[in-house]
Amino acid sequence: MKKVTVVIPNYKGKKYLKPCVESVYENTEQELDMIIVDNASGDGSMEEIQENFPDVTCVMLDRNYGFCHAVNVGISKAKTPYVFLLNNDTLVCRHAIDFLVAEMESDEKIFSVEAKMIQYQDRTKIDSAGTFYNALGWAYARGKDKSSEGYRKRTDTFCACGGAAIYRKSVIDEIGDFDETHFAYLEDVDIGYRAKIFGCRNAYEPKARIIHVGSASSGSRHNDFKVHLSARNNVYLIYKNMPPLQVLINIPFLLAGFLIKFLFFLKKGMGKSYLKGLAEAPALMKKEKRVRYQKKNFGNYLKIQIELWINILRLFL
Repeated sequence: MKKVTVVIPNYKGKKYLKPCVESVYENTEQELDMIIVDNASGDGSMEEIQENFPDVTCVMLDRNYGFCHAVNVGISKAKTPYVFLLNNDTLVCRHAIDFLVAEMESDEKIFSVEAKMIQYQDRTKIDSAGTFYNALGWAYARGKDKSSEGYRKRTDTFCACGGAAIYRKSVIDEIGDFDETHFAYLEDVDIGYRAKIFGCRNAYEPKARIIHVGSASSGSRHNDFKVHLSARNNVYLIYKNMPPLQVLINIPFLLAGFLIKFLFFLKKGMGKSYLKGLAEAPALMKKEKRVRYQKKNFGNYLKIQIELWINILRLFL
């Protein structure tokens, strides 16, 4: 029985998509399904896949709906217990998906597992060794730019980077899929956060190695598009997942975090984009979007809060 469906969102991935798909099939022992959801690329990337990989399910959208909608379409069509989300600008290393499936099967409380992501341009460096979020309102990739030989220990994380992570579909069915309000950026933090509220765990598996180009669609690590959306989505993320008391507790940290971020992007010439994102956030704050507080989850909120504080310290370790 197939255990995993690989879901690849695609937007103008002509340069990377075919090698990505080849790496999945060449380096995986698991029987799997694959679904590629295309955001109206129009660059010939999907035609190349259809010609060379007839078993791949290709879904062609009529316009660019963003990462969240594309992966939700793929997840909705998956018929396996696990869904592996994979960016189109990646290469899957030997047995990576097999290691991720094994980790999922080790504990039914695990919601997601992130692979060890290695930088494509310099494979001696890490792109991400687990994704964390802290009380400053910062999401960050652990180990960024550090040696790819490090971070060999499997560990729990705050959430998983949606660029190369496996998810338990039954939990998605319960807590809801990726929030399309985000369009892109921080949607993976949001879904991991929600899973933690309901008592699930997220993890990092270092034996599962993925080579990642990074920013292939948006163009660079920092640009106006990413800065604007990330700022907007971060405020929305806090509003959606933190009960009012938790927001009050974290206000000093959050204000400091947003100020530091603004000064950082101001220095890079993107201060206006950051402020524009913050200004747009209130329009997203709709009551029906908030995670409803339930007393039975109080212990999970407490664990999350402690982790938010600890994750500030992790930045400097």
